[in-house]
Amino acid sequence: MKFALNKKLAAYLAVLLLIFVVTYVPPEKEPVQYVNRASGDLITEQIPGEKWLLWLYDNPAGELTLNAVVKRKFVSELYGRRMDKPGSVKKIRPFVREYHIDLSICRDTLFDSFNDFFTRRLKPSARPVDPDPMALVSPADGRLLAYQDLSGEDFIVKGYRFDLLSFLQDTLLAHEFAGGSMVVVRLAPVDYHRFHFPADGTILYEKKLDGTYYSVNPLALRKKVKLLCENERSYTVMDADRFGKMIMAEVGATLVGSIIQTCEGPRVVKGEEKGYFRYGGSTVILFFRRGILRIDGDLLLNTSNHLETAVKMGEHIGVALPAAAGTSSSETSSAKAAKTAEATAAT
Repeated sequence: MKFALNKKLAAYLAVLLLIFVVTYVPPEKEPVQYVNRASGDLITEQIPGEKWLLWLYDNPAGELTLNAVVKRKFVSELYGRRMDKPGSVKKIRPFVREYHIDLSICRDTLFDSFNDFFTRRLKPSARPVDPDPMALVSPADGRLLAYQDLSGEDFIVKGYRFDLLSFLQDTLLAHEFAGGSMVVVRLAPVDYHRFHFPADGTILYEKKLDGTYYSVNPLALRKKVKLLCENERSYTVMDADRFGKMIMAEVGATLVGSIIQTCEGPRVVKGEEKGYFRYGGSTVILFFRRGILRIDGDLLLNTSNHLETAVKMGEHIGVALPAAAGTSSSETSSAKAAKTAEATAAT
């Protein structure tokens, strides 16, 4: 008797859940907008799979599917393998047409698969790199957010501070970069998906962190702002000639098959390719210590207005502060050691 009642209760609850899911009306969503840096115009972004994203992040059934299946690595790997197949070539032309992608700037225009198109190389002239040795350049094409003081500014959502320790999983490194600057470049699926070094320098070491595969689109970030600290990511700690010790991180996302590192190092040049993302949206993040970088004012202003700014790889986004210019992290350490020695001798 008790078993029969439990079955009836379970059926009743299942019906109620089904009714709720079917009749659920998500709240009105703000469009994803960004600033065209050249013109200053406000652009509404075309988002591939927007309805699917809204269902995943704003519908109870979608959220269950997201947490149970979609965020898992095997889903992104499975879709990535589909995009490697020769048959995926048929998806290229409609994608190019719908999102107005300029193929004339590509080195090659014949592709073996959709992933071959997605990871396309560009002609060097398509992305000139700012030659000023003091300049920091954008590491990728995308939509940029900039924070001069990471500890004192809201990130995406009002009242939320970016959790540096959760992201880096390194207590000493998080302490060293606390109160520093951060630049976030979000690559949409329509963007050029290779990423490059933003400054000259020397690679010190790299670290890879396993994680989930949530979307990095603002539609998802507004709902789950901590996801950048949960997704699979890798980061490179480098000694930049003009910026000292800095971090360059790559974050995977839903349907990103993998993050491929192509640079051998250890010495790297500004604008040199570091790697690429396979299919999907993704993000590159730069971290700097306090007092090292002055980010361009227009980027800071747009970010303070909760707007991303469209940038291209190689474009000027900041400059080394005079105190930091020409001082590598190794030089800084040497200077500190010298001062300590002098102080010891004086006593």
